[in-house]
Amino acid sequence: MRIAICDDDERELHRLAQLLTEYQWGRGKSVDCHRYSNGTDFLCEMRGGEYDLVLLDVLMPGINGIQVAREVRQRDQNVRIILLSATPEFAVESYSVGAYHYLLKPIDTDLLFQLLDKVDRELTAQDGQGFLLKKREGVVRIDFARLAYVEVMNKTVICHLTDGVTHETNDALADFEEKFLDRADFVRTHRAYLVNLSCIQAMEAGFVVTRNGQHIPVSRSRRKQVWDSYMRFVHEAGAVVPVPDGCRAEGLADKKQNPEGSWRILLVDDDQAERTLWMAVLQDHGCVVQPAQNGREALQMMGGESYDCVLLDVMIPGENGFSICEKMHELAEVPIIFLSSLTETDSQMKGFMAGGIDYITKNTPASLFWAKVETHIKLAGSKRTQLCFGPLLLDLTRHRALLHEEELNLTPVEFSILWYLSERTEHVYTPEEIFDRIWSGQLWDGGQTVQTHMSRLRRKLDKAWDEHHFIEAVWGQGYRFVPVNR
Repeated sequence: MRIAICDDDERELHRLAQLLTEYQWGRGKSVDCHRYSNGTDFLCEMRGGEYDLVLLDVLMPGINGIQVAREVRQRDQNVRIILLSATPEFAVESYSVGAYHYLLKPIDTDLLFQLLDKVDRELTAQDGQGFLLKKREGVVRIDFARLAYVEVMNKTVICHLTDGVTHETNDALADFEEKFLDRADFVRTHRAYLVNLSCIQAMEAGFVVTRNGQHIPVSRSRRKQVWDSYMRFVHEAGAVVPVPDGCRAEGLADKKQNPEGSWRILLVDDDQAERTLWMAVLQDHGCVVQPAQNGREALQMMGGESYDCVLLDVMIPGENGFSICEKMHELAEVPIIFLSSLTETDSQMKGFMAGGIDYITKNTPASLFWAKVETHIKLAGSKRTQLCFGPLLLDLTRHRALLHEEELNLTPVEFSILWYLSERTEHVYTPEEIFDRIWSGQLWDGGQTVQTHMSRLRRKLDKAWDEHHFIEAVWGQGYRFVPVNR
């Protein structure tokens, strides 16, 4: 495990290094640790892909930990970031930059070791589920299940994902080709193409057709091999083949797809008052929530529906939440968050050991609760790097917007607003919703701040292209994003 520690307190830096050494010898794990006393030195050396985990102090002189984390996330979408602080006041902001966890100082040794164990298990599981692709901007991890096909064009390798996003590298295909050819779900159809068999909709004499309509050539010498590989794959997979989103093969079973712009959440809690409270918070953010009162009912529901997240109470009738969590992981790969009134460290550790991705106590403020849920769903889902709406492209990695391939001169706040509105294209966002998301923690000013920034953003969009209004003002309600193909 490759770990970087960044803390301006030499005593804390030394203690964390000692704890990692203790973990290494006690668990018999390989830990490669690098120490930095400030964020500037760390960012100067970090390019992306060097570390599996970063332990990052929040309060540092110069560039603080939140700023460092934001830059780290732009360079590496996959690295896990654990933020450290003596106070909980930065917890909400930490999740806005995709933090893996937030630890309070002094660091609890058992909890830290439990998190390290969890990271180690995830890294071990990921070894066979994806690969790291070196790009000019940094390194990105690509899951095999989300990769539709690989194309070589003009000495550039292009990875086409099932959601339409592409990643390019100048590395030779041969550098990582063996990772695909050892798998039963990929086949080389041509000297310049590798295809995910689960993304094939039809096969013709000289090409295969993917579910999104792409025609991939099949060379004459490989036709029999491709056909045999596909038939063997379909036969062995049967009706339970794990088909990635956006890429469904004919005749294969499929669960009900989520409504566009909403997340489906399973809430397991036997306390009606608690269910009502948390359902209201989730529904206020546009989620579709299905309640269950016990583990048996929740497992039955998971057998017939797909969910983006499970919120699971510990103390429920019958089997407790820890036991149910383990059974849920056997049914589906879904982020499971414990939501419990038990605040003891031992309970939280049991939650992580059972496979929970987080442990939220019921005294947590609604804003922090939602920030955690939203972040975990986004990180567990397709890690998009771009959003495209006709001629408008949002580059989520570099936080820039391009219209007709020309970059718009947007401020960071304006880009954040545009990104936020585009996440749910049919939802009308009230000024209060926008203010709470963009200026979280500040006092509500009646909507003046939102109105000022929205006016500037809309003028810039309209000036760049007057044929379409991407942001529409809904009288008496708020604003909504209008895609071109609406």
